[in-house]
This record gives sequence, structure tokens and C-alpha cells, in this order.
Amino acid sequence: MATVRILREADVRAALSMVACIDAVEAAFVASTAGGPEVPEVIHLFVPEAGGEIHIKAGHLHGARTYAVKVSSGFDGAGSPAYDGMVVVFDARTGAPVAFLLDHGFITDQRTGAAGGVAARWLAPEPVETVAVIGTGLQARKQVEALRAVRTVAGEIRVWGRDASRAEAAARDVGGVATPAVVDATRDADVIVTCTASREPLLSTGDVRAGALVIAVGSDGPGKQELDAELLHAADVLAVDSRAQCLRLGELQHAPELADRAVEIGAICAGDAPGRTDERQLVVCDLTGLGVQDVAAANAVLDALPPDAGETVEA
Repeated sequence: MATVRILREADVRAALSMVACIDAVEAAFVASTAGGPEVPEVIHLFVPEAGGEIHIKAGHLHGARTYAVKVSSGFDGAGSPAYDGMVVVFDARTGAPVAFLLDHGFITDQRTGAAGGVAARWLAPEPVETVAVIGTGLQARKQVEALRAVRTVAGEIRVWGRDASRAEAAARDVGGVATPAVVDATRDADVIVTCTASREPLLSTGDVRAGALVIAVGSDGPGKQELDAELLHAADVLAVDSRAQCLRLGELQHAPELADRAVEIGAICAGDAPGRTDERQLVVCDLTGLGVQDVAAANAVLDALPPDAGETVEA
């Protein structure tokens, strides 16, 4: 019988710092672009009577000792929004389960923030003077945490959201200020992060200055959209985590004619494609979230923890 480790949220949080996660996600991006992973299409499951949306992602990096399957859910039909998730890690030689990471969605939150950190590491100026965050949920906070891990934020952080009280709360948490309109947050920002569940554009070309970096993380399903398609057309550099997945799920689904221009961020990290080459270039980065990010983050957790961490059961 195989021995399976059960790791709780506290174990995972202790093992996966934002800096470590950024490094792991960057390595996964490079491997993904180099053709080293198996990444099946995302499974989307909906529970409309409870406002539930479930994403199932999986991935395997060729040569790695494990593969992983992640289930992430969000339910907003029963009062307060409820988010949860877990990652199951398997032995890539036998298919036997190795570990259950009962992290309540922490890996998803951390690796999504880390992906924005990778984009900022390669495409943002140093220092960053002004940051605009469009969105008020946990990911708004994670994106700022990741940005601060790779760049000096020297100036103001501005937060906009449809709910003014939630915008104020998010702004307090990141040490910023809430703004009454999107353009008030973005008009002269160096880095703009969009992290909402919007299905209509929130940001257009006129809201963004030349030289800005726009990191869009909210569009991860059919029909979702945070950026006007003209903003993608205006970009001097259009970066994506996966060209194929962004065409299905990301901002690129609304401008498929730009697919040939899109550069995978893994190629930029590997030095196989140019990123920003001029400080006046407008850069847009479309991040949909890849299964290999979950694999990389889960492996980072297992590598960081001592062998006796968590619980063990016979499977």
C-alpha cells in the first residue's frame, strides 16, 4: 500500500512564500513555452442554483517526479462569497497519489499573484512610481504583494472597485487609496492590474498612459473580459501565459486576430523573445492561469517541508 501525505492550509502557507512561488511559476512558464509540459484544457463546472463556478486544472512537467490535479471553486449564491480548493499530487512513475494539499485555495491565490509577479519582474520599470489595482478581492492584495516582492513601489497605490466600501478596505490592506473612477486610478500609473470577474471591458486605451504595464488576471473563462480589445491592439508588446489558452479563455478571445503577435511570457523569461525594449512601450500581459503553475507550486511545497510534516495515511 502507498503512503499519502495530507497537508493542511497552515502547512502549505508555511512552505510557500510569495518569492518562492514567483520563482517556481517562472520556471513553469519557461518549461511550458519550451514544450515540456502536458497541460489539458481547463474543465469548467457550474452550479447555477448556488452561484458556483468550479475550475479543474491539471499538468505535468516532462521529467518531473509528480503530476497534479487542482480543483478550485467559488460560490456566491449563498450570502457571503465562499472560495475553496485542493491540489492532489501523484507519482509520475506509477500514478499513485503522493499528497493531498487541503489548502482551501491558497495555492491558487498564491500562484495567481506570483504570475503577476513574474510579469512585473520582466516587464515593469524599477522603481514603480504608481500602481493601479482594478478589483477589490483577495487577488487585488496578492498582486500587490507579488509586485512588491520583485519591484520597489515608490509611490501611490490606487484601488478601484464597484463597491466603494470594499475598495476602501482593499486600499487599507495594501497601504493605498480608493478612487471613485477607473481612470482616476489608472491615468498615470506605471503598473495596472485588473483582477475582477467582469464580462465587459473596464479599461480602454484612453485610460492608460504610454509606457504602462497592464497585467490582466481576471479573464479566465469564456465570455469574461476586463480590457477593451482596442487596448490589446494598441499594445507594443502583448504577452500571454499560453497563446492557446488565452485564445479560449483570456482577453485574447476578444481579439483573436492578434494571436500571431502574442508572445508567451515563458519565452521572454528564457530570453527567446524580447519583452519591453523601450520605456515608452505599452505592454499588456494576459494571464489565464496554467495547470503547470499548480504543479510547480505544489512541488515547491513538498520540497520545502520536512518529510514528517502533515499527516500520513495508507491508500
